Amino acid sequence: MQEAKIMRRVFLSIVALVAVFAVSAQRAHTVIVPRPMEVTAVKGAYTLGAKSVIAVADDSLVRPAELFASYVARDLGAVLDVEQQKKGAITLSLDSALGKEEYTLDITSKGVTVVGGTPQAVFYGLQSLRQMVAAGEVTKKGVKLEGVAIKDKPLVGHRGAMLDVGRHFFTVAEVKRFIDIAAMHKMNIFHWHLTEDQGWRIEIKKYPNLTKIGSMRKQTVVGRNSISKTFDGTPHGGYYTQKEIREIVAYAAERYIEVVPEIDMPGHMVAALASYPELGCRNEKFEVRTRWGISKDVLCVGKESTFDFIEGVLEEVVSLFPSKYIHIGGDECPRVRWKECPHCQQRIQQEGLKDENELQSYFMHRVEKFLAKHNRRIVGWDEIIYGGINKSATIMLWNDKNRSKVVSLGNDVILTPKYFCYMDYYQTKRPFCNKEGLLFRDNRILTLRKAYSLNPYEGLQPSEYGRIKGVQANLWTEYVADFNRLQIKLLPRLAATAEAGWTIGKKDFDDFAHRMEHLRRFYDKEGLLYATYFFDGVDEVE
Repeated sequence: MQEAKIMRRVFLSIVALVAVFAVSAQRAHTVIVPRPMEVTAVKGAYTLGAKSVIAVADDSLVRPAELFASYVARDLGAVLDVEQQKKGAITLSLDSALGKEEYTLDITSKGVTVVGGTPQAVFYGLQSLRQMVAAGEVTKKGVKLEGVAIKDKPLVGHRGAMLDVGRHFFTVAEVKRFIDIAAMHKMNIFHWHLTEDQGWRIEIKKYPNLTKIGSMRKQTVVGRNSISKTFDGTPHGGYYTQKEIREIVAYAAERYIEVVPEIDMPGHMVAALASYPELGCRNEKFEVRTRWGISKDVLCVGKESTFDFIEGVLEEVVSLFPSKYIHIGGDECPRVRWKECPHCQQRIQQEGLKDENELQSYFMHRVEKFLAKHNRRIVGWDEIIYGGINKSATIMLWNDKNRSKVVSLGNDVILTPKYFCYMDYYQTKRPFCNKEGLLFRDNRILTLRKAYSLNPYEGLQPSEYGRIKGVQANLWTEYVADFNRLQIKLLPRLAATAEAGWTIGKKDFDDFAHRMEHLRRFYDKEGLLYATYFFDGVDEVE
């Protein structure tokens, strides 16, 4: 009997130790957003100090190491030295057995080791370590890191963040800061929405009027677009030179982010029409739009000169952006002008098209064929399916009611449903008792919980999962006129989209909420602005 009692005590002690170990493992992984795939607590700890050295086993790892050293310099009190040697306080290496974005991160009493399938994967491992350093215990010797073994890789390949600079222009420095924010969340795509009815932002040397005229609107509507008759009377504009674009593309590439440019067509082209009126269906002058919303004036698809223009623009675009995708929009293109236009109607007859929907499809097919000659693929908003689209086109789905229909077509799909991924939406149910400002409609609300609930595979059969290539957060800027507001709109909700695209396994909002407290302190250390509604407990309060 006594022996049984002793054995029971031993058993309970073992169970208690296992429980402590499990809690330790939980605490280790709850520091990191997005949540890693697998985390195991390891006995011991390691202290990183100002004199610690980062050892790199390959030349390709020098830049990721240098970036990491700059990131944690404030926490450690110095920029760590990077040396090409076998062993250091932090050792970085490659292993071809791991995937392109797969890494392991091990912290023991002997040091920190990050191994990745590629330099990009090592960079992601260092992003995780960066958060752990920010959350670590500060001692006289440096920052203490608890022992842990992490195995990690993303759920989907496309993890994007889109910035609309057409409605409001942002400087080169601000665009770079946006890229930095995306990178720290392990995003790998910067979708750059460069053209709009309200402003053309990319220098095209063949068509100088696009920036001379199209980049500037004379004023901007004040207040809610649908009812306001007030304008600010202040010109707004700006554009990026080709030199600046190359600079931004290179900056993003160092952070393993691919820049996907969007030249929206055939709608949302009033800034181009203001620059070259002959591109329209009607023989009249246009002005860069000063209101938001959708214009009836679009490119004339009946004129061959329109295709000459588009090809001339895209030739320069592909020379600036090495991305495999070129986004050509295709959304919100009214057919009114085409129905009235003799050129467009003649095109419909000549090509044997059924209607104006097929006319847009004809336009998209021609643009896709042209870009294919440059070894590029098109991506467009889900309206490109109307009238028919090639299987080679990738569809960016913003209208979630189209999900089943779009997936059934067999095309690659990138999910960005508006009520889960539109970062310009209100992020609290009480928008008028805070600094949320205005939006088109008051019912457009995206709380952090709602953003987190995005499931890329919801409603799909397992055989269809492979068609979902990624997820993306979009920030439209009709009512986002400065970078401070941009950050507050983007954060912390970008973290939710990042986890939806990265984390493999069952989602747990309570666990995510706990980790967000760590991420909040990380944001503070990085000097980022963010909305506090979730942290204050008022985001879901009616």
